Amino acid sequence: MGSQTTSGPSGSDDRQRRHRATERVLGGGEEPDPRFTLANERTFLAWIRTALALLAGGIAVEAFTTEVFSPEIRKTVAVLLLLLAMFIAGGACFRWLNVERAMRHKTPLPLPLIIPVLALGGALVSAVFIVFVLLRDG
Repeated sequence: MGSQTTSGPSGSDDRQRRHRATERVLGGGEEPDPRFTLANERTFLAWIRTALALLAGGIAVEAFTTEVFSPEIRKTVAVLLLLLAMFIAGGACFRWLNVERAMRHKTPLPLPLIIPVLALGGALVSAVFIVFVLLRDG
């Protein structure tokens, strides 16, 4: 019916496995206050939602703006949004890990490098749209 542990009550094998995984992924340290860990997870999920919105925007630009934009502008904006989504999603993972490690080792939180990526990427997409609007016949 399912495997049972023989090393003691209340899942001490599970705790040992979790401790080994935590040691390997997060480099040990002390378990932080659960509220901080949960806040870190909520921040991670917010970045993922942002990446999903950018992904949806890139798909929408490519799929639904054939009548509005020239193929070059459409593809450029779509690819920029998709790349930005990819970098934000990947950066969110590394950000979560680095913050979790910093909390466990009681060191300063790392700089949020994901923020300039999002800001510069958004500015680049906006610049492409501005050029399109200025050059559009009208």
